[in-house]
Amino acid sequence: MASRSLGGLSGSRGGSKKSLSARNAAVERRNLITVCRFSVKTLIDRSCFETIDDSSPEFNNFAAILEQILSHRLKGQVTWFGYESPRSFWDYIRVACRKVSQNCICSIENMENVSSSRAKGRAWIRVALMEKHLSEYISTALRDFKTTRRFYEDGAIVLGEEANMLAGMLLGLNAIDFSFCLKGEGLDGSFPAVIDYTPYLKFTQSSDSISSDEEELRTLGSSGSESSTPENVGPPFITDDNSWFNKCKRVKQKYQLTLEQKGYLEELLRLRENQLSESVSQNKILLQRIEDSDLAHKLEKEQLEYIIVELQDQLTVLKNNDLRSRRELTAHLTNQWPSPGALDASAVALDTLLYRKHNKQWKSYQSLDQLSAEVSLSQSSLGPGQSQEDGKQDTINLINEGKEDTPSLLGLCGSLTSVASYKSLTSLKSNDYLASPTTETTSPGLTPS
Repeated sequence: MASRSLGGLSGSRGGSKKSLSARNAAVERRNLITVCRFSVKTLIDRSCFETIDDSSPEFNNFAAILEQILSHRLKGQVTWFGYESPRSFWDYIRVACRKVSQNCICSIENMENVSSSRAKGRAWIRVALMEKHLSEYISTALRDFKTTRRFYEDGAIVLGEEANMLAGMLLGLNAIDFSFCLKGEGLDGSFPAVIDYTPYLKFTQSSDSISSDEEELRTLGSSGSESSTPENVGPPFITDDNSWFNKCKRVKQKYQLTLEQKGYLEELLRLRENQLSESVSQNKILLQRIEDSDLAHKLEKEQLEYIIVELQDQLTVLKNNDLRSRRELTAHLTNQWPSPGALDASAVALDTLLYRKHNKQWKSYQSLDQLSAEVSLSQSSLGPGQSQEDGKQDTINLINEGKEDTPSLLGLCGSLTSVASYKSLTSLKSNDYLASPTTETTSPGLTPS
């Protein structure tokens, strides 16, 4: 029983320690976020009267608070020997903010007078404020949850719900014009930043508390000694005119701040309206261009279709003309083709002529009719057993045994069944081509071998 009770006590103590650590972590996060909100308000309030620079205590306090927030539960860097060395929030910002367009990361890394990582982080805060991009840097870094998880431990502000509040609070600083010197003592990274909480710890007494204090003073005055006179008892509550003046001044400052913010928002709204109008006009121009291109495309398509149809018609006409020409040529050749009897007679006449040339028996014919009669006699003298193919073969042999063809016989060297041969036979009607043996002998092309 005693061991069980001791185990229960140790378990309750362990649970209480965990709850206490969780409460402390939550309080720490809440304190930093609340103080950051107050510092942003004081910066905006101070910017209404003077320019914010390195000498401004409000800015120095804000820079310390932001540095504490970004360094909250930051993991150390593990060395080669397994030891964990502390690191600055600049190591995280350098990796997580490279996706910001036109960022200043490379410029800060190349600064000659800034060597330590902490000093580079402080220089980055100043440059981001002057560029009015601090909120954008923080939002981009927080969206890269994988990198944030790699650099911070559980319970860090940048890993909790307070991170979204931080990005929203820093957005109001874009309305302030900052002026910093990046060579000043504020960039010294040898000392950690310390937050001054005294500007945010002013106690304001409520009206109920004031009335209770007045009644208590009156009670104490009435129950005093008899020797005490009313003149010795001072007034229980004295109104201070300076407090009303300070309140009026604060209200006036808030009013001026509200007016400036209103002007900034109106200017921003006007700028966005101009951008919207420009975008609408550009959209209309693009739509008109798209419509024009579609119309031109349709017209070009119609023209191409018309050209294709016209080319198809022309091709059809050409095909019909070609077919008609072929038919006419076939009919013409059919009508001009000689009969089989005439071809046979012409072949026999050619054989006779070649035979007589081979035997050197030349005879002059006055006309083609005489030659035809002579050919007919030669054909009738042939025996019935001899075929026309034998005669043609003898003729070919005679031609091969003789000399080369002369120009006068080139017309007779073709096929006996061709149109050219037939035309060469018809040319024999002229007396010039029915030559005598004397003329053929004198001819240089018909010189006997």
